[in-house]
Amino acid sequence: MAPGYGLWPVMESPAPFIPADRPQMLLPRLWLCAVALGACGCGSLARNDNAEGVKLYQQGNYLGAVNSFQEALAQQPGNPDCFYNLGATYHQQAKLFRRTDDLQTAEQYYHLCLARNPDHAACQRALAVLLVEENRRDEAVAQLETWAARQPGSPAPQIELARLCQEHGDLRMAENHLIDALTIDPNNARALVALGRLREATGDSSQALVNYSRALSIDPQQPAVSARVASLNAELSATRMASLPVTPVSTAPFSVQPVAVQPPFASGSVAR
Repeated sequence: MAPGYGLWPVMESPAPFIPADRPQMLLPRLWLCAVALGACGCGSLARNDNAEGVKLYQQGNYLGAVNSFQEALAQQPGNPDCFYNLGATYHQQAKLFRRTDDLQTAEQYYHLCLARNPDHAACQRALAVLLVEENRRDEAVAQLETWAARQPGSPAPQIELARLCQEHGDLRMAENHLIDALTIDPNNARALVALGRLREATGDSSQALVNYSRALSIDPQQPAVSARVASLNAELSATRMASLPVTPVSTAPFSVQPVAVQPPFASGSVAR
């Protein structure tokens, strides 16, 4: 399994996880839309429009998805989750069809979402991804650091900063951010999985196994992480077996030592 964040339970997830993604920041996923829908509170009509938008998104009908999300927004003007859904759809279109206008529209919707809910985790993540894709990494870092400063008690900004640092090869800083996240929330499964993958990538399989196992004890419903635990257990067991000393077997020919035989009594002698 290549190092990266595909297993993050988002994480994300992404998390999200996490089919196994290539080692980079996760792009906005449909499940993020679905997460947003759960908290939308746009009323039954808006929920139906959002659900229909998700369905159309899954089918690759992005124009239809946009229309449904716009209708949901009309039912609940200014709802940040609806703005996020629209931004994620335009972002996906921009990636697939390489349309610059769609990327700009996605960024506008992300900003509209964050203007109404600055701590919208999915949107913070998605906007950081978009900025990195646009070669605006410094802006992405500044955005996430501002979020972290505003929410010192939340592990989410630290996790996203870790993701960004790993993406650009700064593994030490990525580890520091993940440790900060776990200092805030020791039971954050997403951070534990991310730290496990980071340590696995740097060759520390034993500690990676500890992190993965801890994450599974908190959230057992992580099949990809379970697979890594099983694989690492097998690898470490094989390594331990290979390191056991082997008792040498002698190859010298077998020989029988002569046994001293007591001579018989002389004829006519009497045993005393």
